[in-house]
Amino acid sequence: MADLPGYIRACLNTGKLASLAILVSGGIVLQILACALYNNWWPMLSVITYVLLPMPLLFFVGSDVSIFSESDNSWVNLTKFLTGASTVGGIAIPSILKHAGVIGWGAFAMELSSYFVFVLAVLCFLGMSDEDDYSFL
Repeated sequence: MADLPGYIRACLNTGKLASLAILVSGGIVLQILACALYNNWWPMLSVITYVLLPMPLLFFVGSDVSIFSESDNSWVNLTKFLTGASTVGGIAIPSILKHAGVIGWGAFAMELSSYFVFVLAVLCFLGMSDEDDYSFL
C-alpha cells in the first residue's frame, strides 16, 4: 500500500475506521436489544466484562512488549491471564444466566452474537494496529 497516493491511503484508512465504528455500534445495539426486547435487563451484566477486558492491557503491558509472544515478564503473564479471564467471562455470564433461567433463549442468542461482534471488532483493530498509521498497542 506504500505505492498508493496519500489521498487514497487516507480514504482507505477512513473506511477501516468507519467499519470498526459500525461493528462496535452493532455490538452495542445487539446488547441493548437483548435486554429491551425481552424486558429483562440482566444480560446487561456482561457489559462489565467488556469494560474490564482492555484494562489489564492498558495498565500492565508496556508499549515495547507484544502480548502475542513468549515472555518471562510476570506482568505480561498476569496481563494475559486477566485478559483471558475477562474474555471467558463474556461467554460465561450469559451462559450462567440462561442456565439459571433468568434469561430466555432469544436474549442468550443476542447476547452471544453481541459478544462475537465485539470480538470481531477487536481482532480487526489488532490487525489494523500493525500498520504504521494505527500503532496503538
